[in-house]
Amino acid sequence: MSSAMDAQTQQLSSSIEKLISSGTNNLNIRDRYILPPHERVQMSQISCSETIPVIDLKDLDGPNRTTLVHQIRLACEDGFFQIVNHGVPENVMKSMMGIAKEFFEMPVEDRACLYSEDVNQPVTRLSPSFNFRKDKVLNWVDYLTHSCHPLEEVIGSWPKKPAAYRDIAGNYAREMRALILRLLAAISEALGLDSDYLNRILGKHSQLMNINYYPSCPNPDLTIGAANHSDASVITVLMQGDVSGLQVFKNGKWVSVEPLANAFVVNLGDQLQVVSNGKFRSAEHRAVTNMQSTRISIPTFCNPAEDAFIAPATSMVDEHQPAVYRGYKFEEFSGAFWNQGLKGKSVLDLFKI
Repeated sequence: MSSAMDAQTQQLSSSIEKLISSGTNNLNIRDRYILPPHERVQMSQISCSETIPVIDLKDLDGPNRTTLVHQIRLACEDGFFQIVNHGVPENVMKSMMGIAKEFFEMPVEDRACLYSEDVNQPVTRLSPSFNFRKDKVLNWVDYLTHSCHPLEEVIGSWPKKPAAYRDIAGNYAREMRALILRLLAAISEALGLDSDYLNRILGKHSQLMNINYYPSCPNPDLTIGAANHSDASVITVLMQGDVSGLQVFKNGKWVSVEPLANAFVVNLGDQLQVVSNGKFRSAEHRAVTNMQSTRISIPTFCNPAEDAFIAPATSMVDEHQPAVYRGYKFEEFSGAFWNQGLKGKSVLDLFKI
């Protein structure tokens, strides 16, 4: 019994040592977090004058739907936009951000029991960086990730602390599910497809939520919160809080995406670029660190079922626009994504014809 307890204590201590959110590990920058000079962010080159579209969804289900679907189509060509009047209550959003902050402010011992470096762990885990075992340079972030659908099947694996976590995050997950289904229908229509097309081809699609915790950093010039990448999802819906740090690559330059009160950021994932045969684009983005404030962002990822077959929609392909990508089961793409790490949009290239 004693040796088992010693091993458990040692494992907990090891987990705490690897978490940047431990309360002490972010006071100095360890070598594994330092970017080589040519990969460091040049903040002087970031555009703050350019913006991304903001779409008001108030009338999405009303007589102005055609106009809004047109706006969504234009935004999807760049793959990144914000939405307001989206139907998710403000109190639900604030409660979720509050409980996320409370989770990461608990004693680190209460969080470290969820620690795992296994990116294939199916339910709930707390991890540093993106893929701790493979990242050559670690991202300045810890994140909690768990499945949100079907909610009744997965909620039992969620954190037991804080005590209100499951109730608050469960309410948020239900609201996000409804919003994502509305967005999938509108994006299907924006492609000229029937409104249920995306929902149908994704099979028993999954819904994953991350809580990304970026502690303040003593020298942001040396680190990155999340390296530039596009998401492996169909779409990602992000609540980014009130601290800036999100950037998107647009028109050949990096653009700062400033927080907008009660808004969500929507970015298209690689699966939608494939289904649209490149008509819509997944958005390359990244997160930077800062010296003053901790930043929390909460993305919800809509992914296909592992066995869903993803390929360009038939109506997106003809003799003038041949298929750019081969078809595949999503599990193949997901495996490549986690194996390769956050490296721009390079995973998509593996599936080009």
